[in-house]
Amino acid sequence: MICLFAVLAAGARAQSVPDHVDITWMSIANMHFGVGERQIVADGYITRLPEDLFFGGGGVDSTKRAMRPDAAAVREVFDAIGGKSAVNLLLTGHNHFDHSFDTATWAKLSGARVIGSPTTCLQVRAEKIPASRCRAVLGGETIELGVGIHMYVVRWNHSGDPTRNPAQHNPLELLHVPKATAGGLRAGVAEDFPNGGGNRAYLFTVDGPAGPLSWFFQDSASPVDLRAPIVLGGRNYGAPLDNLAAAMRAAGVDSVDLWIATGGVDVANLVLPVLKPRAYLPVHWDGLYGAFKAGPPAPYSDEPLERLLADARIALIKPAQYMDKWRLDRTGIHALDNNAVKALLGLH
Repeated sequence: MICLFAVLAAGARAQSVPDHVDITWMSIANMHFGVGERQIVADGYITRLPEDLFFGGGGVDSTKRAMRPDAAAVREVFDAIGGKSAVNLLLTGHNHFDHSFDTATWAKLSGARVIGSPTTCLQVRAEKIPASRCRAVLGGETIELGVGIHMYVVRWNHSGDPTRNPAQHNPLELLHVPKATAGGLRAGVAEDFPNGGGNRAYLFTVDGPAGPLSWFFQDSASPVDLRAPIVLGGRNYGAPLDNLAAAMRAAGVDSVDLWIATGGVDVANLVLPVLKPRAYLPVHWDGLYGAFKAGPPAPYSDEPLERLLADARIALIKPAQYMDKWRLDRTGIHALDNNAVKALLGLH
């Protein structure tokens, strides 16, 4: 099914097709994609909720009290990356607190529109973002982000498994706008922040003047059921790997330049034969609770995955610090100097 997000594309026809995308890892699975006039924040969780807030089930099912986003921390990052000129679209992959807790705050600061699951739209409405500013996607949509910039929504799954942590893993959408109390929303995955029907992954392609560019962003995954259909409310949304293959066919690609992902070697063993990426950027390896300005608690390391990528001759792009930045163009992916932004945020 082909859909046009008309408001996003308005005026873009006068713009030339970009020849590169700039990619910034902002921490956890929080990304910034700068592609021509389209400036995208995906997930964008800057608030750090304390670990002792959570309890029950898989450890994050419930919370002891409602919480509000750290609006000052989000604003500091928003200003450091360029303010409104640097954010004109917000995406959520899924809706656990470490992905969508700050989405409404970004929306308030930027005025940007939001794309995500139905749960995304209900969550931002709870924080007074009008329903008209959020588009709910179910998977299978093609959204035009500007001249030559295409985004394919892939219905995906969440990490874990049905027996070990069902509230975290099993597809679940909110049915109503969550009721904010004086303290905000309840951040548990069995409370106001379920995963949003599993997950949404995003395949991007750009019809660049020197040739096409492509990348796939996925902020969670479970090897347990990547081949199994996602069924919610009696509706079959397809198996994640089948959905990815369908999106690639729709995009007219049989491989991508870059895979931005989490899930480790077990997920990679399943995805690599379908996606065939030329490079891999790992995200969501740095924990959930450490202070943003402290940076990653330890260097990235995943020896089994690194061996698999090396054997497949896939370049591993190792992030080292929050706000690391790269440029993807027809010659490959290259590190960019982002020290000015890091200095503004106290990152070393």
